[in-house]
Amino acid sequence: MTPETRVFKNTEFRVKTDEEGRSIIEGYSAVFDSPSENLGWGDFEVREYIQKGAFTQALKDSDARALFNHDPNYVLGRESAGTLTIKQDERGLFSTVILPDTAFASDLAKSIQRGDIKEQSFAFIVSADKWDEDRKNKKAVRTITEIKSLIDISPVTYPAYPDTTLSKRSYDRYKSLTAVEINSKKAKNIHKHFKLKEKIYRRTQCHSSN
Repeated sequence: MTPETRVFKNTEFRVKTDEEGRSIIEGYSAVFDSPSENLGWGDFEVREYIQKGAFTQALKDSDARALFNHDPNYVLGRESAGTLTIKQDERGLFSTVILPDTAFASDLAKSIQRGDIKEQSFAFIVSADKWDEDRKNKKAVRTITEIKSLIDISPVTYPAYPDTTLSKRSYDRYKSLTAVEINSKKAKNIHKHFKLKEKIYRRTQCHSSN
């Protein structure tokens, strides 16, 4: 399955030095109940939210990496190595990365301290979501209720959405299911209508024969 990549508002992170003199990045990669940037297609506005507790299953089995700009050539830490720690709290997904003693990591720490790099992103695979739609105002909201897998967290230079194909696919699936439900309800209503007409007709015939 192809992972989705998102940047959510109100995330924050900072650089600090621990007792051993190592540089550490820590902060929120995702915040619950906070809207994403507009993922809209055309003039349709689409926002995403992550429901509180959505990472529970993913964190049980994950071996996520910390990367720079989601680039596997720039590894900052990894859960199984003990250089990346990720936890879920009431606010969102909090990560702590012990930076390696490399030139690119040192440069990244300086860029974060200067405020040149401010956002974090994360890559993930969704296992459950739900949609709400306001057709009149051309708006839709996707709520991610369960994340199957957490691939990586990443400080990013540009908090962009490189690919919204999978969220669009989820929306199209929701639309098709909604259409099936609507058609099913219409069919039931038509069936009830004809059953009622048949009942009235029989009553009429009964009274006519008397």
